[in-house]
Formats: sequence, structure tokens, C-alpha cells
Amino acid sequence: MGFRRRLNPLSNLLIFASVVLFANRFSFAYGKSNETQALAITPINHDLYHTSHERDNLLEIEKISGTNKGYKAEITVITYSGNRKESDDRAKLRILLTFGQHARELITTELALRLLSILSEEEFLPNMDRSSLNRTLDRLVIKIVPMENLNGRKLVEDGELCERRNGIIINDFDCKIDTGYHKNAKCLKVKFLSGRGVDLNRNWSVDWGKKEKVSFNQFLIMIHTKENPGTAPFSEPETQIMRKLSVSFEPHIWVNVHSGMEALFMPYDHKNTTPAGIPSQIMKSMLEELNHFHLKDHCLIGSGGGSVGYLAHGTATDYMYDVARVPMAFTFEIYGDPKASSRDCFKMFNPIDITSFNGVLNDWSAAFFQMFSIGVQQMDGLQTKAIASSFDNWISIDDYLNGYLMHRKSRYGKKMEVLDLGLQEIRTYFRLFLLSSVLLLFMFCSRISKSTRPIVSAMAL
Repeated sequence: MGFRRRLNPLSNLLIFASVVLFANRFSFAYGKSNETQALAITPINHDLYHTSHERDNLLEIEKISGTNKGYKAEITVITYSGNRKESDDRAKLRILLTFGQHARELITTELALRLLSILSEEEFLPNMDRSSLNRTLDRLVIKIVPMENLNGRKLVEDGELCERRNGIIINDFDCKIDTGYHKNAKCLKVKFLSGRGVDLNRNWSVDWGKKEKVSFNQFLIMIHTKENPGTAPFSEPETQIMRKLSVSFEPHIWVNVHSGMEALFMPYDHKNTTPAGIPSQIMKSMLEELNHFHLKDHCLIGSGGGSVGYLAHGTATDYMYDVARVPMAFTFEIYGDPKASSRDCFKMFNPIDITSFNGVLNDWSAAFFQMFSIGVQQMDGLQTKAIASSFDNWISIDDYLNGYLMHRKSRYGKKMEVLDLGLQEIRTYFRLFLLSSVLLLFMFCSRISKSTRPIVSAMAL
């Protein structure tokens, strides 16, 4: 599955160098004023796209790999836990953040690195009291995936600037060529490229593979996004890894970070509605606060399906909310240049000058840490209600966040994983087995009783 180890000062640079190694070979337009200059290929400016370090007692790294038909993917997961005590982690608010799911959205991974740098106290947020922040962080466990789609990112590094999907399989073949009189005289090595090209944000099981009747303008948008849901839900190792991570970690808050516009989305992506009742109110209230105080009211707020112009099926956020039962599931779109040419994908999805670059990272870092604070406040409020309601029947924070907070009839809902359904059937069969065993035992005892009566009578005589 992978390995886990504590970071030490010597390994810090190596770890983050591996996370951002792609940046050393990629080219960016930097601070240019016109279209031609913006598309110029220049070496990376390390003041913009930087390497980072962490403090070793707060962060852990785990590398998880998976394969499918010769295709291999690896995802790095970095865990932050303030005031770390293993026994206390389950009592903390758990947050799962993923970045770089779409390969061309480089700025999202840079935001992940900025958050890690702040968490490790290498950098500091302006106008924020660090001691107050630390008190909030002590109540959290945060798992960050800086780059979910590493293979797709390599394609972008090689010049496919509009690629958002995952990578390709490269198979080498040795072939012998028959030259007539001189058989096997020459051997050529041939590279065979087998495409994956799957959109990792269409490869989840909620409404997977569904196609919509769309207008011509919507069709053009979908052609530009190059949607491909894969051969089946979770056909890709990347989505398999993320699903396993969500099952083992059981986050209370999930955020999938993208770029292309400025928006704070809540479920749903596959339909033009938001969840009904209390869940929708809680999530919308949090997003409105983040938008107003940290993002200058620039962001759209609502369901992804009702805001982007077309419905998206098989998305990670809809799965996290409907199946994994994450109480608060979001998609954040952190940057977009609507004036950029549709052929200039880098400029469309990523800031190209230092002012915009730092502005995006500063504003969204502040928004994320404010979200952490709001989450802790909500947790405290729920725990207070639990204590006030009953001193005899303690209710865990998990039960509140997944049940009471969401006002759901069932934590598992209508859509359950195959494993859950299997376990339910096993329980049913076990009950039937017990019932049939009791009946058989009763019949057996009755038969023995009838067969022994004549013998007893004869002995009496």
C-alpha cells in the first residue's frame, strides 16, 4: 500500500523537491503585458514557483501507489497534526484537501505548498495571530494531497499545456525484422503508446458515465474540457487511492481544489440543486463568510451543476458527500482569467505575474485557515450541545458531524458501497441461519423424544 515515516530535517528538502521537481523543467510567462509575451517560454522563476520545507515534528509523509493493466500511479499524502498525540487524533476535526487533480492547473499545487509552508511555520499569514492560529491547529488533523495527478502533470511539463487528464502507458517492444537472406539481422525497439486520458474528476461512482443533452455552447465547453470518465467507476489507480484514503481517514471536511474560475461550490455537480435543509444552510453560510472576508466577494457560491453551465457526472465531491458521507464537501475554484484565449491554457488557469500569483496564494491561504477556524467553532458548539443534552449518553463528534449536524435519516443514506450492501446481506443470512438452526434443533429433539417413549415403557414393565 505504501509507507509512512517521520520527516527529519535532512529529508524535508528531498520530499518537497520530489513534489515540485516538475517545476524545474516547466516554463512560465512572467510579468508580461501582451498576449505574445505571455506565451513566451522562459525558465521558471523560483521566487514564484518555489520549493518548501517542513518542521519534522508536525508533518508526516506517506506515498501510496496503485496499478491497473500496466499503468502505475503514485500519490503523496502529507499529514499535519498539531500537538500530536496518536490517541487524540480521532477526537480532532479531520480535514482532507486535494490539489492538482487536473494536470494543467498548476496554481493549485502551489497553494498546497503555501499551506504546508504556513503549517510548518516557514511562512506566516499577514494580519493573523500565530498563537491563536496554533490553538485552532491543535484541534485538527489535516491530510493534504499536493498533486493528485502526477502522470498528467508530466504531460503538461512536456508541453501539453491544455491537458487535464491522467497519463499514458509506454510499452517497449523488441521486434525482429526478416530481411530475406539475413534473418534476424536487425532488431528495433519500438515504443507503443497506450492512452489513458481519463478525467479523474469524472471517474467516481455517483452518476458515472451519464451523458447530458446539451446546447451547442455547452457542447463546446465539454469539448474543451476533454471529458473521459474511464471504462468504469474507479478504473484509475488515482481515484482508487483517493477513495481508500477517504474510507480510512473519514474526514469531516473535504475540499477539491481547482482553477479555471473563482467559485466556492458545494454539492451537487450532477444536478442543478443543493442539498436540502440544514446541510445546505451550514455549508452555504461557511462559504459566504469565506467569500466576504477573504475573497472580496469575487466567487460564485452554490452547486457546481447550477453554476458552471453544464452538469458534471462522476465527480469526487458528489461521491464524498453522497457515498462517503463527508458532512461538508466542497470544490474550490481559486483562479481563472476569462480574457485569456482558449488556446492559451496556461494563462487561462494560472496567474503569470508575481502580483496575481501572490494575491491568489495569500487570499486563499487566509480563506483556508478561516475555514479551519469555523470548523473548530462548529465542533465546539456541537460538543456543548452533546454535554447539555445528556450527561449519561455521550455522543461522539463523529456522530454529531455525520448525523445530528446533517439531519440525515441514515449516516449511510440511499447510496452505499458494495461492501456495505454485502455486509447487510451477510447479517440477514446469519439471522436466517440462526433461525433455521433453532428450528432444526427443535425438530431433532422432538424426534428423539418420540422414539424413546416405547423403550421407557418396556423398562418399566
